[in-house]
Order: sequence, then C-alpha cells, then structure tokens
Amino acid sequence: MNFDYAPNVQALRARLLAFFDQYIYPNERAFAEEVARNRRDGNPWVPTTLVDTLKAQARDEGLWNLFLPDSTRGAGLTNLEYAPLAEIMGRVPWAPEVFNCNAPDTGNMETLERYGSDAHKRAWLEPLLAGEIRSAFLMTEPEVASSDATNIRTRIERDGDDYIVNGRKWWSSGAGDPRCKLYIVMGKTNPDAPKHAQQSMILVPADTPGVTVHRPLNVFGYDDAPHGHMEITLENVRVPLANLLLGEGRGFEIAQGRLGPGRIHHCMRLVGLAERALELMCRRASERIAFGKPIAAQTVTQERIAEARCAIEQARLLTLKAAYMMDTVGNKGARAEIAMIKVVAPNMACQVIDWAIQAHGGAGVSDDFPLAYAYACARMLRFADGPDEVHRNAIAKLELARHAPLSDTTGPA
Repeated sequence: MNFDYAPNVQALRARLLAFFDQYIYPNERAFAEEVARNRRDGNPWVPTTLVDTLKAQARDEGLWNLFLPDSTRGAGLTNLEYAPLAEIMGRVPWAPEVFNCNAPDTGNMETLERYGSDAHKRAWLEPLLAGEIRSAFLMTEPEVASSDATNIRTRIERDGDDYIVNGRKWWSSGAGDPRCKLYIVMGKTNPDAPKHAQQSMILVPADTPGVTVHRPLNVFGYDDAPHGHMEITLENVRVPLANLLLGEGRGFEIAQGRLGPGRIHHCMRLVGLAERALELMCRRASERIAFGKPIAAQTVTQERIAEARCAIEQARLLTLKAAYMMDTVGNKGARAEIAMIKVVAPNMACQVIDWAIQAHGGAGVSDDFPLAYAYACARMLRFADGPDEVHRNAIAKLELARHAPLSDTTGPA
C-alpha cells in the first residue's frame, strides 16, 4: 500500500488549503452570524447567501464534485485520492457543501450513479451534481432500533402502476433545506421474504402529497439550520413503480454500496476536524498563562498534545487503508476496515476535541470558538451510519471467523 499523494492530489490539496485560508476560515464568524440573523427573522431554513457565493467561487476554481470514483461525472479520483481532500474539507463542518461534497448528498449521488436508471440520473443526479438541489436519506425510524435495519417498519406496497409508502422517519439529514427535492427512502416491500430480502429503496420527490416534515431534531442544542435533521411522516405517498431502485428486496444490497462510501467520507472529514482542534489547542496553550507559565509548559497539556498527534496519525492511516481496500477489493471486501475506522475516527475526534476544549477553559464551550459545535458533530457521528456497538460486533464476528477451527471432515480413524 502506497499512501503517497499523487501529483494531481498534491495540487488539489494545495488549492483547497489556499481556498480555506482565503475564503473559509475568514468567513466562519460571518456564516454563524447569517444563520443567527435568519433565525431572528423567522427564516432559519433559508440557504445562506455566503455559502451560495462560495459555491460559485469553488466551482469557478475547479474545486467541485471531487468525490464519485469510477465515474466520468466526478473528478476522476479514487477513494484513496479523495481521502486527503475530504480531510481538508472536514476542518470546518459547513465547508463541504461549498465544494458540493457534503453529506448526505455525496452518498445519495453515488447511489443514483450506481443504481439509478438513466431517467433517475437525468431527473435527480444531474441537478445534484450541479448543486441546484439537495437530497436526504430516510432510513432511521423513531419507533424501532434502526441500528438493526431489519426492524424498519415503513411499508412500500405495490398498487397497480404505483407504490404506496407509509411510515415515520427521523434524523433525515438535509431535509430541512428548502432546496431538498428528493428523498431516498428505505422500507419493506415484502415482510414475509427472507430477513435481508424484505427491504427496498425508493425515490420519493419531497413535494409528493402525503409527505410531512414535522420538526428539526436538535443535536446538543444545535438545530443545524439550514441543513437540519428532520422528523418526517409519509402517509399514503404514491410514487411510480419506476422509482424503485434495482428491484424489490434489494435494499440491503444498495445499502452496502451507499453506506460504505458515506461512512468513510465521514471518517475522512473527522480526521480534518481533529487536526483543526489540535491546532487550536496548541495555539491556545501557547498563549495562555496559568500558575506562572504557559499552559503548553504544563506536562499534562504536553501529554495530551502528544496523545492527540498519535491518535490522529493512527486514524488517518486506517482511513487511508480502508479507502485503498475499497478501491482494490470493493466495499464488501473492505467491510472490516470500514467498520474499524467508523469506530476509531469519531472516538478519536471526540477525545481530541475534548482535550482542545479543556485547554480553552470556559471559552471552549462557548460559540467564540468552533470547538463546542465540532464536538457535537463528532459525537453525533458515533451514531450516524450505525452506532459503535454495531460496528464493533461486526468487527468481532469477522475476527472470530478468521480464527475459527477448521471442521474435521476426515471422519473417525
């Protein structure tokens, strides 16, 4: 495995870093102020003019749709090549949208690219790639433990030339944005089929009659406007048969293809978020005096800085390995690495950000620094795309299988 950055990746990294220095970091306060102003005006869910302006700038500079491997519609990068770019974009939580590389749209675009028909791509993928619309992925439900997707109750039932969808979803990220025009919904088409052949995925336009967005769900007090994690009901929602992806009972197959990239993209961005937190921690510790010397001179601070550096480097290497495995043996072959990094990266980021908050004192939990919101984002990702416990179980089962004794097929002597 060679993790050296290719010349084209080095060039893109340099351009992204320069873009952040010129446009992203100087506008962090302006972004927060615009969202707060919209909230005071009663319009928290309108898109920010700042991000729209920066999106045009990024597109003009060719920093657009950098993901989507194995497709002429993306930047032509592999998962391994995309990883260091996603890391940079993850340094500021709202920044990925500037480059049209934000969740859940990247995962939804990969789903449409891999599993959608030509008609689906014309209707939804092309405007998503153009940044004209947004999308949401509706899987998690409030009534059941959705970490076990076989629990999902939403029904997708055929009625002539249509499907009728009924169910309640929540944590539907991105559905608060008024530009969100498409939901990819997971539900059951045949509850009597084998356990992993009951689920299907279907495309539901957001303006379909029967769709109701009820409320945003707060994350540690943040409503994440204008993005939002919404609770949604679908009541007798009628969509054409052609809106079903791949066919009935193939929802888990699609999930395998969608959630692998989605998970690792989160992990790539978390490495960048942790790097940013460590930088802020070092600067703060060097500037603040406590008990007659800089906080950076305190051995406990030095130990935390050292541990943070070790943890970030380890997480980055595992992320790169997972991306390499996805490129070489596919998502299924990389399932252990994807599960491992999904456990490691959020926990690493939570710890590093927590240490950075501690070094900032009371300021660390305020909105004067980006650390409190960074922690909320990292902590939430220990649930998103599967909780830690599910991934640990998967890792353990794969490890146990590797060491299982071979069956004795020789018979008695």
